[in-house]
Amino acid sequence: MKFDRRAFITASAALVGVALLPKRFAWAELSDDVADALRAAIADREVVEGGIVLDAPDIAQNGASVPVGVFVESPMTAADHVREIRLFATRNPSPQIGAFRFTPASGRAEATTRIRLAEGQEIIVLAETSDGRLLRVSATVEVTVGGCVT
Repeated sequence: MKFDRRAFITASAALVGVALLPKRFAWAELSDDVADALRAAIADREVVEGGIVLDAPDIAQNGASVPVGVFVESPMTAADHVREIRLFATRNPSPQIGAFRFTPASGRAEATTRIRLAEGQEIIVLAETSDGRLLRVSATVEVTVGGCVT
């Protein structure tokens, strides 16, 4: 089989395209509590991947105080604003770990907090816009114990 430049570029573009596909909820991989909390937040609405900046460490050295920042780009006008941002942790006893409500008077759809994570897990963020759309982003945070990643 001959592998020329054109084949390489085509294969590379295909791999990049697959990597950029939106991540769907893998409901089977979630615990019942997390899946129920997400279903309640989503209801029957379509979830769009992206549109949210999630600032969380890849590795948290202290799971008792993990800094998390969330920002959603929005004009924050009466016609177009972010209503709410919700944070979920997939391995916490209470999956929804935060909810922040906004109005056009908020000026920016931005929140920072510190959360407690007993072990490494995925953080999922949902943002609801004034037109009812849901945006989603997630990140995995590993928690170290005694200098070792768990």
